[in-house]
Amino acid sequence: MTLKAKEIYVNLPVKDLDKSVEFFTNLGFEFHPEMMDENATCMIVGENIFVMLLIEPFFKTFTKKELADSTKNTEVIVALSADSRQSVDDIVNKALEAGGKASNDVMDDEYMYAWSFQDLDGHLWEVIAMSESNDLNKSEA
Repeated sequence: MTLKAKEIYVNLPVKDLDKSVEFFTNLGFEFHPEMMDENATCMIVGENIFVMLLIEPFFKTFTKKELADSTKNTEVIVALSADSRQSVDDIVNKALEAGGKASNDVMDDEYMYAWSFQDLDGHLWEVIAMSESNDLNKSEA
């Protein structure tokens, strides 16, 4: 039997929850109103995909490991799909206008178009538009 999760929750530590919520709201994301307090919030990324933004002291209660300084080290790259090249550009440009930093140059090849940014805490986000011939969901149809 193949393991398939019904939902995915990515947990990211943040320094200032209010500023992070404002940043991601500017990109167009919404937050689950019942999963929000002074320590954490649940950002809705997709139908079954969520990013939990947790203030650093609260995040530390879930691990015995030291937190990486995401402005200097990379532990994960969160990659999001977009419907088109224009959508990729729109999302990244909104991130840059909201205080994010550019990460890598645009990647444009026959399979995908991608551009990335760093959020306010230095976490890496890559936004990707795949060509139709490389759509991974086609095999599930």
